[in-house]
Amino acid sequence: MRYRRPKGTHDVLPSEVRSWRAVEDTFARVCARYRYQELRTPIFEDTDLFVRSVGEDTDIVSKEMYTFEDKGGRSLTLRAEGTAPTVRAFIEDNLQGQDRERLVKLYYLTPVFRQDRPQAGRFRQHHQAGVEALGSLDPGVDAEVIDLSLTFYREVGIEGVRLLINSVGCPNCMTAYVEKLKASVADRLDEMCPDCQRRYETNPLRLLDCKRERCREITSAAPSILDELCDQCAEHFAQVQAHLDALGIAYEINPRIVRGLDYYTKTAFEFTHDALGAQDSIGGGGRYDGLVEQCGGPPTPGVGVGIGLERVLLVREALGVSDEDEERAGVFVVTLGDEAWLPGYQLLHELRQAGFAAGIDYRHRSIRAQLRYADNEGYAHAVILGGDEIAKGVATVRDMTSGEQTEVPRPKLLSHLEG
Repeated sequence: MRYRRPKGTHDVLPSEVRSWRAVEDTFARVCARYRYQELRTPIFEDTDLFVRSVGEDTDIVSKEMYTFEDKGGRSLTLRAEGTAPTVRAFIEDNLQGQDRERLVKLYYLTPVFRQDRPQAGRFRQHHQAGVEALGSLDPGVDAEVIDLSLTFYREVGIEGVRLLINSVGCPNCMTAYVEKLKASVADRLDEMCPDCQRRYETNPLRLLDCKRERCREITSAAPSILDELCDQCAEHFAQVQAHLDALGIAYEINPRIVRGLDYYTKTAFEFTHDALGAQDSIGGGGRYDGLVEQCGGPPTPGVGVGIGLERVLLVREALGVSDEDEERAGVFVVTLGDEAWLPGYQLLHELRQAGFAAGIDYRHRSIRAQLRYADNEGYAHAVILGGDEIAKGVATVRDMTSGEQTEVPRPKLLSHLEG
């Protein structure tokens, strides 16, 4: 039987890994610059963690999670998003210590699993880069997370990113707004899509997030949540804008940006890029001031962002961003004849132990074929060993860039290659 990868998954082939590493390494480097530390959590969690934090009536929990029961009868779920596991670790491992006002700044690079219809740059197993800042109500932290994200996009070669921002308020002003939103569409609810009809009862804010043209037309006359913010939430949103202005960051205020998770409060934002067409989102996040307490921890505000790496790679490709070819590196051992094989094999081990990337031809081909292979694979040097070299106690070193060959005494070979 010939097996195929599961629907909605993909293989990252060796020819693609360089771009993945460039993006991942850039994200880690930018996070370190902003003093965020890496966190790695298990690939599965208790199902209730996602139900309680993300929201039982969200699409993620109701339709998209990969949930299973283990042999002990416990319900477990593959990581459906990055924030809830981070919050669980923050609480369980007491990352804040005794200083309840300490700002804990974390980042992660992780696979995420959603049982959803595959689409461009969004697979059933996709990959997310994220940061979470826990411990401060200051709107400057919101702006810092946005600034970090835009720095990452810029440093992986993506220009033209649009930043859309909104405030979804706190539970008090959100509750009042939801009633007005529902009243504004009630007379035309039967014209809306089945998802919106369900969300009307379970998650009304998501009515604003629907991409169907008919639903968007119906909600176009809905009141703006920005008109319903309490004084505290309005001031926080004004200060987020002031901080973005101070950093020279351009943004658009879009009252439809609500995100799809129940835990968001106050700031909500999204990054988009025209290169992706209709599915233009390449990341987003917001503030979640009640989530830590909701998950059993002390009252702790937080703000974070999640960035889809597949989407980032698609934009880079559309913009023609390519990663420079790696410089030649490593040493290829070329052996001529049977008598040179074991000495060459010993040299291969010696080179690796000394820290060189090294290879050898296990097919015992001609010198021309071996050198051609070393050239195609990007080796910096080839070390040629044959009967003559062994008898003289030397090795012939070929510079694979210039083609120059030098005869080097065997005891001085490593220092010559290091030189």
